[in-house]
Amino acid sequence: MTPTQKPAPAATRPLNVAIVPDSFKGSARASEVASALAGGFAKGAASRKRDVEITAVPFADGGEGTLEALIDAWGTEAISVQTTDALGRPVASRLGLSADGKIAVVEAAEAAGLPQVSDVERRPLEATTYGLGALVSRALELGVSQIILCLGGSATTDGGTGLLAALGASFLDADGAKLPAGGGVLQNLASIDVSGLDPRAANVQWQIACDVTNPLLGAKGAAAVFGPQKGASQEQVQLLDAGLARLADVLEADTGRKLREQPGMGAAGGLAISLGSYFQVDLVPGWDLVAKVLGAHGILEGADLVLTGEGRLDSQSLDGKVVSGVLQAAGENAEVIVVAGSVDLTDEQLEESGILAAYSIAPGPATLAELSAQTPSLVERTAFSVARTYLR
Repeated sequence: MTPTQKPAPAATRPLNVAIVPDSFKGSARASEVASALAGGFAKGAASRKRDVEITAVPFADGGEGTLEALIDAWGTEAISVQTTDALGRPVASRLGLSADGKIAVVEAAEAAGLPQVSDVERRPLEATTYGLGALVSRALELGVSQIILCLGGSATTDGGTGLLAALGASFLDADGAKLPAGGGVLQNLASIDVSGLDPRAANVQWQIACDVTNPLLGAKGAAAVFGPQKGASQEQVQLLDAGLARLADVLEADTGRKLREQPGMGAAGGLAISLGSYFQVDLVPGWDLVAKVLGAHGILEGADLVLTGEGRLDSQSLDGKVVSGVLQAAGENAEVIVVAGSVDLTDEQLEESGILAAYSIAPGPATLAELSAQTPSLVERTAFSVARTYLR
């Protein structure tokens, strides 16, 4: 600095920081992560003697954790409902209700999820979405005008036939007999009887949130991409894909709606294809739906810095997940920093995505169980370091 130069003036206004994390699946709810990020960043800012204005909103991408993120934001409690899991066994599941009672949020993973059937050998051909029917029926009994159905984390590949059957539809073979549950028998589908469908289901606004863009069928479809994760062998993948194709044929012949190529129809084993054929549904990216419900776009657009996070930052994070949504919605001048359980992106991927920096909460070599046991405190400590580094 020359004698005529003066130090740069201090910031004339507080730094506007938006905190919009996803949950760290199995370790911390989005609300816990948001609180930890806000607390750690505030402490780091104070140590740098910098004024900051922090707005923290727990988030989700339309998959598992969306129910918790929304009820945390609404200030309501989850409602317990007795139903069945993907293999037909009794299970207690939950649905969420907005503060005004007009919106219900239902997660596919709550009654058709993989974790619920992890104690037994996976049966991908028999797994059914039938148990979701009790959650949807309870929401209809509560008189809601909108149902947010969150796809993700399901153990099923039945094209949503189980859910529609629970609401009163019948899926029949050539002899007029009802088909057994699951996607493994859908190749035998001949007709669908919807005369018994619950009429209330047609009178609500269906918002279907998904965090993937896969179509229903083919190499990038529900069976091929997600079937192996649900225990399907290559032979079973082909069987499930053929069954979904037959379902799409019958649905199109019955309703005239051609949905098989629509992005997102492959989510949760094609769960939306049956609903979308008989009801007016709005299939939207989960991140965008949650953002609109919580009013996050305005928060992000006005931020100087956006702090987000999730359990694992990898290539999938950049395709429909919370991190990708944050990058899209953040204002042009906002910088985005990610705090995650693990960071599996290269420097080049980070730069190309527009992420300024990514931090892992791991203090050193540790098992997942060790990290999970102290996730909030590790997130807070990492956010403190982020603030100390960023606020120079």
